[in-house]
Amino acid sequence: MKHPYLDVLIIGAGLSGIGAACHLKKKCPSLRFGLIERRKRIGGTWDLFRYPGIRSDSDMFTLGYNFRPWTDTKMLADGPSIRNYIEDTASEYGVKRHINFGLKVLSESWHSEKNHWIVTAIDETTGEEHQFNAGFVLNCTGYYKYDAGYTPDIPGLDKFKGELIHPQHWPEDYDYSGKRVVVIGSGATAVTLVPAMTDKASHVVMLQRSPTYVASVPEQDLISRNLRRILPEMTVYRMARTRNILLQRAVYRLSLAKPKAMRRLLLAAARRQLGPDIDMKHFQPHYNPWEERMCAVPKGDLFKVIREGKASVVTDQIDTVTETGIQLKSGDHLDADVLITATGLDLQLFGGAKLEVDGREVNVADTMMYKGLMLEGVPNMALVFGYTNSSWTLKADIASEFVCRLLNHMRGIGARVVTPVDEEGCATDLNFLNLRSGYVQRANDRLPRQGSKVPWQNLDDYLRDLPALRYGNLEDGHLHFEGNTKRRKGGVLRGLLSA
Repeated sequence: MKHPYLDVLIIGAGLSGIGAACHLKKKCPSLRFGLIERRKRIGGTWDLFRYPGIRSDSDMFTLGYNFRPWTDTKMLADGPSIRNYIEDTASEYGVKRHINFGLKVLSESWHSEKNHWIVTAIDETTGEEHQFNAGFVLNCTGYYKYDAGYTPDIPGLDKFKGELIHPQHWPEDYDYSGKRVVVIGSGATAVTLVPAMTDKASHVVMLQRSPTYVASVPEQDLISRNLRRILPEMTVYRMARTRNILLQRAVYRLSLAKPKAMRRLLLAAARRQLGPDIDMKHFQPHYNPWEERMCAVPKGDLFKVIREGKASVVTDQIDTVTETGIQLKSGDHLDADVLITATGLDLQLFGGAKLEVDGREVNVADTMMYKGLMLEGVPNMALVFGYTNSSWTLKADIASEFVCRLLNHMRGIGARVVTPVDEEGCATDLNFLNLRSGYVQRANDRLPRQGSKVPWQNLDDYLRDLPALRYGNLEDGHLHFEGNTKRRKGGVLRGLLSA
């Protein structure tokens, strides 16, 4: 099936995709756009993940959109509430009718002779192929594979007689009442699952190979709740966003500048909440704060269930899985009825689609990222990738604003094509993510590179990205504009964006 030509095709209808569509409606109202979504509903990550306790690991005043306030006072919101927020935003801005559901993108192919993309997708239910032609493609597919999460090669896993679950594919209405649960992992998913499952499980163990920094955050934003009595909702929201952004940046910068001091602060806070009877070795990572992503727990719920004996933490390595649990290298055995492999995600860009430019496949690892959102040498395409050291949507919002500004600029100068080009040879061997986390290292050969200087460096800094993306010069010498040219006073007009 061939669809009508679009000026902009957004791939993904999750938090980023719906946000991008709303920005286009506001800032580029004359452009024709559409969305492709593999799932049957809006929400992306927040529709896929349904394990107990699923919640954000960033505060909602910065994870929410910059144009639509989050009106609850919860700092870390549950998954269904976030999905409803995304759905309500799509309804309010009238973008739902533009979404093509149930289509998996197979390939994105740029054709220079036509100056547009041909995107091929498949209906996984019927097997029917769909073709979309678009002048510009905005990839909002997230950063991990939806088909399966990452499970390491664990010896003896096939021997286990109990129930084995990966959180990415949680069984509907699963009842774990009275069961002994072992959660393998120590990241955001694990620290969410453990306190959430103590309501019914007989006991929950978090088995980790090495500790993670865990910080307690307030459950409610009491300041915003009180301010709502006297100030408009949007004013309160913007005040909370500004406050939390500055706090996040301060913590992150202090972590880099004074890692020993920040480590002492984090461990002291954990020690106070755990009490004197818990061995702190389980909460003392071997790396500095923010060398890997930090975990946040509302009102210290993880510490509380450990302190009360409803859950426990074991730091050890797996020797083998047995029929009844896990044999550890220390010689201990963890008895279990349920094993949950909260062992991470499998990183994947473009939803796994093949990327081509004029018939040649693009090896993403051979390209650099321009301002953290466009690929070197790839025309008329952007990739929304949020922050790893702050809320995802902070970057997604200003990335979408940049794309809108770029599209309007192209129309203004008559350009049909824009391509980031590195003419200074500033490529490095570093991938564009500033983390040493396992899931990043595993995907190193699938990630774009980082340059030795801006705009090819991924700054991971909202306070620097905001002015650069919202107000920075588009004619910076790194973006090459092409098209049918015609003269105008003071410059050149180059064609028209729409084919």
